[in-house]
Amino acid sequence: MRNFFAFLSGGLFGAGLLVAGMVDTKKVQGWLDVFGDWDPTLAFVMGGAVSVMFFVWIFAKRRETSMLGSPMPGPFPRLVDRNLVLGSLLFGAGWGLAGLCPGPAMGSLSFNGWEGWLFLIAMGVGMALAPRAKAWLSLLDRSTLEVPPCENGTKETPATSATRGA
Repeated sequence: MRNFFAFLSGGLFGAGLLVAGMVDTKKVQGWLDVFGDWDPTLAFVMGGAVSVMFFVWIFAKRRETSMLGSPMPGPFPRLVDRNLVLGSLLFGAGWGLAGLCPGPAMGSLSFNGWEGWLFLIAMGVGMALAPRAKAWLSLLDRSTLEVPPCENGTKETPATSATRGA
């Protein structure tokens, strides 16, 4: 029963993306081009989705289990941190450049040709590399550059030597 509803929900979501035009890269890029040839029609899609979800969230907040018996997730932390901001910027840049985000990309695989598959492969590689990039960024936070002493015995940072043209 659970798999049936998962299939039904995914199919309904995909049909909604198709009907709304979210799988059309030109339409999405037109929506994001606010300083050019802006296409505001996707605002109706967003408004419709937020309107429906507003009532669903109120209904879900009052329940301890889902309709299929799974426990409802607890409240999400309301923390805006560097990871959230960086991830949002990368997601937005990728969405603007390609005109696709993950859901519509999967929905358009059957008719979007090799470009759709290329997007999906690139997205998978990015998802696989994201934990390594996150670990690398956290190392940058904690590390302090140990600069060997210069010939005159003083320590010079790379920034100061770069500003002098060294």
